[in-house]
Parts: sequence; structure tokens; C-alpha cells
Amino acid sequence: MIGGLTAGLAVSSGALAKLPSPKAAQRKMSFYHLHTGESLEASTYANGDFSVQSLREVNHLLRDHRTDEVIDIDTQLLSLLGDLQQLLGTSKPFHIISGYRSPKTNNMLSQNSTGVAKKSLHMQGKAIDIRIPGVDIKHLHKGALALKSGGVGLYSRSDFVHLDVGRVRYWGS
Repeated sequence: MIGGLTAGLAVSSGALAKLPSPKAAQRKMSFYHLHTGESLEASTYANGDFSVQSLREVNHLLRDHRTDEVIDIDTQLLSLLGDLQQLLGTSKPFHIISGYRSPKTNNMLSQNSTGVAKKSLHMQGKAIDIRIPGVDIKHLHKGALALKSGGVGLYSRSDFVHLDVGRVRYWGS
């Protein structure tokens, strides 16, 4: 479905970043949580490994904001975000709609919406719902699809993209 996508991707500036190398020397990412108003700029990866301190900060920011529960966010998900950021050629912060969700929160949300999976990977710290300011949501979606690294969902009406590190699959509205 997305064959030849990389050549067709373009960001606002008209530039296209190359696909990321598997082992970036250093990776800085910025986050802004839309529900809590918290922001974070972190060097998540340096010298061949993830920064323990940065991971703690990211885990806290991506906690279930309804219950304040914190778990370890899967580092594959953070790598996927870094790869997406590099592919899109942007350093703008990821705007977080949903990171970790406790089973209690996920159950409540799934009862109120058909778009919330009962066994969501959000409950394992393996999924995130995002947007990036200044990046068209469809462009963000295409970039995520091009990485072929897990589940990618487009939620046009709610203006976000779902990413996870489960099996490769995609959906959209």
C-alpha cells in the first residue's frame, strides 16, 4: 500500500530526512503532554544505550494521567518515535494524547468508545497516540507507515496517530 512512500514524503520545509541508522549516536526528543501540560526534552539515547535518567523522566511524563500510575515505556517505542522524527526531519515536540493506560483507565475508555481496544498495548507501555505541531496528520501517518515497525492508526477526526510496537498492521479513519 505504501510502496515508494519514502520518495514522496516531504515536510513543510520541503526537505526529506534519510531513514535512520539503527544505532544513532545520540537522540534528543521533546514531548508535550496535552492533558497535563507537562513538557520534557530528553536525551533518550547516547553512546550506544538508553539513558536511565531520561527513561525515568519519559516514563513519568507518559504515565496514566488519570491514575498517576507509571510503568516502564518500551524502549522499542521510543526508538520508533526517534526514527519517525528523523524520517520527517523535525525536532518539534511530540504532542502526547495518550501514553501508558492502566487497565482501569483502558476499561473505562473502551466502554465509552469502540475505538479503544480491550487489550490495548497502551496498558503495556508499547503504544502512544501523538501529533506533531506543524506536521500534517496524514503526513505523520504516512511516515509511520513507511517505518513498518508496528501498528499505525490514523484518527483524522481526533487529529492524532496511534503508534505501537506490536505486529505490523494499520488502520485509519
